[in-house]
Amino acid sequence: MSETFDLATAYEKTFKRISEGDIVKGKVIAVGEKDVYVDFGYKSEGVMSITEFKGQPEVKVGDEFEVLVESKENEDGMIIVSKRKAEKAVGWTRIVNKFKEGDFIEGKVSRKVKGGLMVDVGIEAFLPASLVAIKGFGNVNQIMGQTLNFKIVKMNKLRKNIVISRKDSLLKERGDAKDKIIGELTVGELRKGVVKNITDFGAFIDLGGIDGLLHITDMSWGRISHPSEILAINDTVEVMILNFDKESVKVSLGLKQKTESPWKDVEGKYPIGTKVKGNVVNIMPYGAFVELEKGIEGLVHVSELSWTQRVNNPQDVVAIGDVVEAIVLSVDADSQKISLGIKQIEANPWFEIKEKFSAGTKIEGKVRNLTDYGAFIEIASGIEGFVHATDMSWTRKINHPKEFLKKGQKIETMVLAVDPENQRISLGIKQLISDPWPEITEKYTLGTTVKGTVTKVTSFGFFVEIEKDLEGLVHISEFDLESEQKLEDVYKPGDKIETVVIKIDEVERKIGLSLKK
Repeated sequence: MSETFDLATAYEKTFKRISEGDIVKGKVIAVGEKDVYVDFGYKSEGVMSITEFKGQPEVKVGDEFEVLVESKENEDGMIIVSKRKAEKAVGWTRIVNKFKEGDFIEGKVSRKVKGGLMVDVGIEAFLPASLVAIKGFGNVNQIMGQTLNFKIVKMNKLRKNIVISRKDSLLKERGDAKDKIIGELTVGELRKGVVKNITDFGAFIDLGGIDGLLHITDMSWGRISHPSEILAINDTVEVMILNFDKESVKVSLGLKQKTESPWKDVEGKYPIGTKVKGNVVNIMPYGAFVELEKGIEGLVHVSELSWTQRVNNPQDVVAIGDVVEAIVLSVDADSQKISLGIKQIEANPWFEIKEKFSAGTKIEGKVRNLTDYGAFIEIASGIEGFVHATDMSWTRKINHPKEFLKKGQKIETMVLAVDPENQRISLGIKQLISDPWPEITEKYTLGTTVKGTVTKVTSFGFFVEIEKDLEGLVHISEFDLESEQKLEDVYKPGDKIETVVIKIDEVERKIGLSLKK
């Protein structure tokens, strides 16, 4: 009996000791329609479903690989094993020992599943559809079967599964590419790029992983209204690096800088006093821009359009597309500005005007415009003079010129002064008659009793017209009111009243009146 027992023990020792969950190396000994049979040195063979090899090379007798023992002998005396679970267990151990969340890992996109893709990174990892591309969900079919880089965003050790992201990997690749390019850039170098986007203010150029801005002002030395006049999306264009900021990753590009600036030696080409010809290309409220050559424009200020005409809007004189002659007034190469004058093509008529309209000349004109402080009078074709409100009447207080004049009215004036340099003529109306104030001061001596009509009531008193266009002020201190009375209720325009002259000032041209005896 003891000999038989020893033989049994020896037989048992020839086989491996295995437990559920062990990973052992096996060799395929048979392949059936549904199952694959594996010998791994135990008294019973292992069996696994042939579906474990779906999507893999065809399994054949003699193949060797590791399997995981799922359970010991079934009713048929076979041990249930799994190649896929062995791979997952081995792969998981390798990954958790080598990688952690946030690391990048390489994997092959293997199949579609609900909500995303499965990727072989040593074990199958889940790639959510939302993390396939940088924007949106992308086209998952484009990356099927590809070996790519991914970022590990989550590792669940209990479930032994991994969630990965292609989006984060793409962002890192883009950032690395930007850092590489920005580190290679030098100001002044030429680089080729592709037009990625066009806006009203410029175009964004992809330089191969980093975008640069080509501003509209750096596209052409000449005038352009919109970047689309020069560029189109997907155009390949060579640009110059004007400036870049490594921290903000901003790159400024130039296109016109590839050619020499037309403003170079502009002072030599357009010396002051030169007569030039050009096209009106733009009109602003303050003047008109004239293109002298491609990339060089001069400004004709509104004040330089006409010697005699008061131009409020340049469009009244020139229009876009007009070919005009002008004189160069000034050149500033640094600021790229040229001042032009159109009126200087002709002689300044104001020097003739000074001789024709000397001070003291009486002349008839028409009221062209009224302002708060005076009126413009046309005294000849295209020539206007200005009458200040204080030069309209010797005696009348004029609050606004419209009280004295009307637009379109013909009126006689006197020339007071002519200023050819500033193109101004000062006119007067009251100067047509002699100053009446010396007579007024003799007539209205202090203490004189005068009758008149109330013309205006204010908070400080009221005015009384004592003769045509001659008023005096009754100050509030020169009459008595009951405590409950209001000035405007007691004295009203149109009231006839008798007063006494208490002050007369020929210099200030003021008369003070009083109701007190």
